[in-house]
Amino acid sequence: MIFSSFDFLFRFLPLFLILYFICPEKWRNQCLFAGSLIFYFYGARHSPLYFVLFLLSIPVNFFIGQLIGRKRDAKERSFWLNAGIFYNLFWLILFKYSTFITENLNLLLSYTKTGLQFPVIRLSLPLGISFYTFQAIAYLADVYRKEIRSEHSLLRFCTWFSMFTQVTSGPITRYQEIRSQLIRRRFSMNRLETGLREFTIGLSLKVLLANQLGRLWSQVGAIGYESISTPLAWMGIIAFSLQLYFDFYGYSLMAQGIGWILGFQIPRNFAYPYQSLTMTEFWRRWHITLGKWFRDYVYIPLGGNQKGFVIMVRNLLTVWLLTGFWHGADWNFLLWGLLLFALISIEKMGLGRILNRFPAAGHLYMALVIPLNWLVFAISQPPQILIYLQRLFPFFTAPGTYTWFEGDYLKYGRIYGLSLLAGLIFMTDLPRRIYSRHRRSFLTAVILIVLFWLCVYCIKMGMDDPFLYFRF
Repeated sequence: MIFSSFDFLFRFLPLFLILYFICPEKWRNQCLFAGSLIFYFYGARHSPLYFVLFLLSIPVNFFIGQLIGRKRDAKERSFWLNAGIFYNLFWLILFKYSTFITENLNLLLSYTKTGLQFPVIRLSLPLGISFYTFQAIAYLADVYRKEIRSEHSLLRFCTWFSMFTQVTSGPITRYQEIRSQLIRRRFSMNRLETGLREFTIGLSLKVLLANQLGRLWSQVGAIGYESISTPLAWMGIIAFSLQLYFDFYGYSLMAQGIGWILGFQIPRNFAYPYQSLTMTEFWRRWHITLGKWFRDYVYIPLGGNQKGFVIMVRNLLTVWLLTGFWHGADWNFLLWGLLLFALISIEKMGLGRILNRFPAAGHLYMALVIPLNWLVFAISQPPQILIYLQRLFPFFTAPGTYTWFEGDYLKYGRIYGLSLLAGLIFMTDLPRRIYSRHRRSFLTAVILIVLFWLCVYCIKMGMDDPFLYFRF
């Protein structure tokens, strides 16, 4: 069940909200926990064992957190922290990376002439495992550092861990960010209205922009990268860049909107990253909760930038390779992480200061770097990445290497030109500033209502796709 589906919009969410608000305040955590389990079970209904794994992870992390909090001996606390990290990462590695590791190990063994090969077991990825694994590790680490006390209420812990607003695709919500809200929440018509508005905006970005732009990228792939013109190649990779942004940004806004309705303040996950002047700034604005997780639990513990330039570069390399690998078990994700490491390292050597000093140069730099960055992310096979690069920059290609329909970009420009233009506008903060200025006007309310029912129509007509980040 996804936020942009009929089942969620017209069955689960209305029924859940009715039950949530009619039940006494002291029972609302129980109601939210039960609703979240139903939501997750529906999403994992084709693999019931994954639901069992999710259920098991809740008490395991709760009791390990209590053990860390109770122990006074540093070695015992460290032992239980490592045990908790091992438990959570074991399942993530098993389901997400075992196939990749086994296939590449077998490839290496094939050169040894020993004949030894390991069986390759292909497992589907449990819903949301990348996100709830990182939430669990953050909780255990924060208890270990004594930044928070271990939670003594199993119900509150269960409610936070399983909350359907963020369990499948984030934002990665740390326990201390909503702990007080689990004890007492404030409700008002203003919060309800704000939540409904934010949910509608997120739904519109997902259905009316991300899904339409995704169709252009899919059609470029169906044509074949070697058979597209240079203008269409640029249109395609720009469409993917915008699709990825509006898909995940839209989901995050919907999660925040539902959070407002329920009385929670879900952390912000995007801050108009495509307006950045450097890739360093971009990753402070893109998937903010993931970036903070790697900063606080990997980069800083390794020494950050406090132990000299060489150690800083090592730490950056570690963080960005792990970031790439977190997104997917394939070589292109590691290559993508390596590219980000190279760009950010060069910026820290001085390029970043120049780009920040001259904003026009920074925007031009990012206009080139962002699509190329997402190209490596989007295409899993390196030879296909090379072909696409040759289509983007045909002056590096020998004449006559490829043939294509010369008017292809005109054909697809007529179909998707308006969506591309809208995407380029809405990736900036201009629409939000206009919205904030006229938020209380009657016309704004009418526009949001029209957008909601237009989204419903598109969903009804089958013009909807699963969220891209469900893959990660």
